[in-house]
Amino acid sequence: MSYFMGLDIGTTSTKTIITDGKGVLLGAGEAGYPLDVPQPSWAEQDPDLMFEAVLKSIQEAIQKSGIDARQLEAIGFSTAMHSVIPVDADGKPLMSSIIWADNRSVAQVQRLKDEKLSSSLYHTTGIPMHPMTPLPKLMWLRENRQDIFAKAVKYISIKEYILHKFFGRYIVDHSIASGTCLFNLNTLAWDADALEIAGIREDQLSEIVPTTHIMRGMKSEFADLLGLNPDVPFVVGAADGALANLGVGAVEPGVVAITIGTSGAVRTVVPKPLTDPKERTFCYALTENHWVIGGASNNGGLMLRWFRDEFSFPEVEEARRTGKDPYDIMIASAKEVAPGSDGLLFLPFLSGERAPYWNADARGSFFGIGLHHKRPQFIRAVLEGILFTVFGIGIALRDLAGPAKEIRASGGFARSPEWRQIMADMFGYPVHIPKSHESSSFGAVALAMHAVGALERLEDVNKLISITDRQEPNIEHAPTYLELYSLYDRVYHKLKDEFSVIAEFQRRGHK
Repeated sequence: MSYFMGLDIGTTSTKTIITDGKGVLLGAGEAGYPLDVPQPSWAEQDPDLMFEAVLKSIQEAIQKSGIDARQLEAIGFSTAMHSVIPVDADGKPLMSSIIWADNRSVAQVQRLKDEKLSSSLYHTTGIPMHPMTPLPKLMWLRENRQDIFAKAVKYISIKEYILHKFFGRYIVDHSIASGTCLFNLNTLAWDADALEIAGIREDQLSEIVPTTHIMRGMKSEFADLLGLNPDVPFVVGAADGALANLGVGAVEPGVVAITIGTSGAVRTVVPKPLTDPKERTFCYALTENHWVIGGASNNGGLMLRWFRDEFSFPEVEEARRTGKDPYDIMIASAKEVAPGSDGLLFLPFLSGERAPYWNADARGSFFGIGLHHKRPQFIRAVLEGILFTVFGIGIALRDLAGPAKEIRASGGFARSPEWRQIMADMFGYPVHIPKSHESSSFGAVALAMHAVGALERLEDVNKLISITDRQEPNIEHAPTYLELYSLYDRVYHKLKDEFSVIAEFQRRGHK
């Protein structure tokens, strides 16, 4: 038997899966860690707690699979993007990891936009200018934590930190590097102009390697602890978003992957780097011949949880009495409301927004409230508002890569037939639900299989994936959603300046 492991370091937990050579899940492990918010708009995590979670999740997956871990043929590695960890000469963190959700560098981003540098950086690096990006985070460190900036020998991501712990080398793959705004898409090297803007040297960053690069010789202390062969091929892998596409089989032209969990993302694969004249989308590497274009939204299922916690007390109480899931009760009530929520729109920007607007100051709004609107309309408006955001990203992808022919959906929302139906109606395409495990960790397995020759072509991943559900669009609902999306987009642009004013007021209120 052939056995493969996929490891995915996410925002709230690390997940590990073990499959056989046909992609059948044999065991899974998961270990969580806290998200620290020391100040409003900041988001940090302890790299050492995350490393402990990596070890625990691997051990749990091995134990549940029942295999001899020394028989693993390869391990693939996925992580979230955009983290920054300054480390000293011994590889020890000088501070917590500043993660993708951190918005402390708003001023640096605005300065780059005012100085007309953001556009050229975008077309060179493929990353719209936003505080999530490591480049402005480095600028913030240089300007606000000179004590740390002066001591830092390297600036690395959580992936590089884990790899250094395991192998003693600073290595970063094309995919993670392509999320830094420091990586040139055309030369596949660190970009000199971006480094100068950040104020760092190339030797302060890791060696760049392809996503299929294989490392061997894991330190014996960790190989022994985990029961692994120290020479097992450890495939450096890619970023979680790129691997999520691979994990659901969306690697061919016209196949779009939509993931909605806490946040949301829409992505498709093209054969070469591609940027958007309107700067709405990112471009990340998967392999040299597979580039993932798309956009991520800050505001996915988190919006429904917020509404549940703050306004859905009757549904929560009913769930407590009956043992049902409160989300199921909420969505069932929304199902009785006509598409368009009787003229109620929700702009779901409670934590700013990334694609397609890339505006950290964006704020949430209900628009069009009338006396006839009750809680079910508000719930449906939240569901539709989340999907309007991903629909806007889909429009950008259509402009760049042509129309979609199929949607592959994953994430917590994909379990809801009602939510899937809204998506199918809005996009006008069938929505397919793959029977995959966690898409990023399964994508890490597939890339590892490809790297060691067990999967000849990346596109062959579809031989390992079965489709469990298919939602057909109701074309009668499409005109309603097109009309309301146009209004949704106009409302955003009319409020754009006012969002900045209220965001600044909110920041002052926390000082």
